[in-house]
Amino acid sequence: MNEPDQTRGGGHGSGGAADAAPAIDSRAGFAAAIQWGFERAMREGGRTRRIVCVDPDFASWPLDAAEFHARLSTWLKGGQRQLVLLAAHFDEVPRRHARFVAWRRLFTHAVFPFAAPEDAAASLPTLLLDDDGTLVRLIDPVHWRGRASADERAVLPWREQVDALLQRAEPSFPAQSLGL
Repeated sequence: MNEPDQTRGGGHGSGGAADAAPAIDSRAGFAAAIQWGFERAMREGGRTRRIVCVDPDFASWPLDAAEFHARLSTWLKGGQRQLVLLAAHFDEVPRRHARFVAWRRLFTHAVFPFAAPEDAAASLPTLLLDDDGTLVRLIDPVHWRGRASADERAVLPWREQVDALLQRAEPSFPAQSLGL
């Protein structure tokens, strides 16, 4: 996936202290930034209708907390809201996020997992973005370095690239396994 031009945006917007994004300089910082991104996207009175999460496998995402599921459930019940997941594969999700997998069965109408096209799977970034300017991006997954912002200009090029990938992606990770 090509790197969008980062000279077009940046900063933390003009939302004040409530929009202050945490630094991503460790694994814990990444988890805090993902939580911040979800909280910002799901904030009361916000206009977010879609949260998109991109990662090669979601193994390192903080998806298993009961409080997170409760907050996400409340937000998704707000109507016409979606959580979209794009991954190279979802093999690690059932092993590392069993509670998330169980919770997702209740929200198959609003949680949409997709497998990235083969030609893009190896270069998927790690991102959380919404339709209201929230962006969390892990730039260096080895050293856990990244950036979080609340700036529409920074998120726009990523949104365009992810939307192009989603047009070619296939539905994946069924909520129910078929079996005998």
